[in-house]
Amino acid sequence: MFLFDNLLCMLLGISFTVWFTLLLVFIIVPAVFGVSFGIRRLYMNTLLKIFEWATLRMERGAKEKNQQLYKPYSNGIIAKELASLEQEMQEMRRSGSGSALGGAEFEMSDIFHFCRRGVESIVDDEVTKRFTAEELESWNLLTRSNYNFNHISTRLTVLWGLGVLIRYGILLPLRVTLAFTGVGLLVFLTSLIGLLPNGGMKSFLSEKAHLMCYRICVRALTAIITYHDSENKPKNGGICVANHTSPIDVIILSSDGCYAMVGQVHGGLMGVIQRAMVKACPHIWFERSEVKDRHLVAKRLSDHVADKTKLPILIFPEGTCINNTSVMMFKKGSFEIGCTVYPVAIKYDPRFGDAFWNSSKFGMVNYLLHMMSSWAIVCSVWYLPPMSREESEDAVQFANRVKAAIARKGGLADLLWDGGLKRDKVKEVFKEEQQKLYSKVLVGGAEDRSRS
Repeated sequence: MFLFDNLLCMLLGISFTVWFTLLLVFIIVPAVFGVSFGIRRLYMNTLLKIFEWATLRMERGAKEKNQQLYKPYSNGIIAKELASLEQEMQEMRRSGSGSALGGAEFEMSDIFHFCRRGVESIVDDEVTKRFTAEELESWNLLTRSNYNFNHISTRLTVLWGLGVLIRYGILLPLRVTLAFTGVGLLVFLTSLIGLLPNGGMKSFLSEKAHLMCYRICVRALTAIITYHDSENKPKNGGICVANHTSPIDVIILSSDGCYAMVGQVHGGLMGVIQRAMVKACPHIWFERSEVKDRHLVAKRLSDHVADKTKLPILIFPEGTCINNTSVMMFKKGSFEIGCTVYPVAIKYDPRFGDAFWNSSKFGMVNYLLHMMSSWAIVCSVWYLPPMSREESEDAVQFANRVKAAIARKGGLADLLWDGGLKRDKVKEVFKEEQQKLYSKVLVGGAEDRSRS
């Protein structure tokens, strides 16, 4: 019995030594120096081939059973006609009573326009579907990503089971270890660097420590990131704005450059991380009572960007997570500062794992479990040329111009809707705008008639 215990301890010691050596040589050391052995790229290409084969097998199985596979509607459930309110009113009146839109009079047929638009919004609105996970046309061996899971064969079932063992038995423990390593090092190193006097050495060590820890955290997600147009990377004294899909957007961007974070003070583990980070780098944390004070927030941001020695501020103007199919309304606050804005577009590849965080459905722990049990996080990041507010622009127009540039570069839909509609009701001002538009159409028709 004593011999068996010694043998067991020896095997456990050898396993731990091998595990730690592989972790150090292939993950931590490359993260410190910012290099890659290409293992993750090879892993991604292998997964793509497996996904293609699995999708073909699923389609063949459904065809043999004379069943129709579910196909997501990429362009919407219904075809919407891009016509103005006045054009639709004229068409309905001609087809109904035969009269044209020529007087400031209400006709019963006018309500059909609003009924139609209302039904279209209920069936296939532009807002609600931006807060649900994107449905894939191909299958990535995750039951949560495709409705066609019931069409798999025995061979695919075995492959799926093998995938579960790999993801939860090998990848998940490795990723959790890396995550704790990255966060632990971040807290320890920033606390240590915070003891140094302010100066060039402190800034240099802080930058290197942040980059190393964020790169370890990126490897904890098996994130494969492609950065484009690095010559446009944000510089000190500016604000970096990006579309927002997930809390890991911060890690994705910070693994390629250092930023000053903006956010509310938290308690618990997040609070420990915030207090350690601010010792080494001038991040901007607000107390809960200060967040709603727009003037105080603007002043803190202005003071930061006025100091050209401080890191660029990273802000997500949407204020909430969108499912990476579109960009929604940018809040104007960060565009009122009057400094250079560096737009960044982030686009995730959902075939390997859905990065979108549906905060109304999943808590942070559940979401991170989904991330770490996915195959990988694959995304592209585009650094756009810096933009400045023009003399004729107000903050809202500048925000919309930056948003349009990000949407165009990332291949995302550019929407005017506020992401706050995820939790809030539609504001009365939107209803009033439609009423004013209808009134203008009627009054305009009457004016045209009086001139003739």
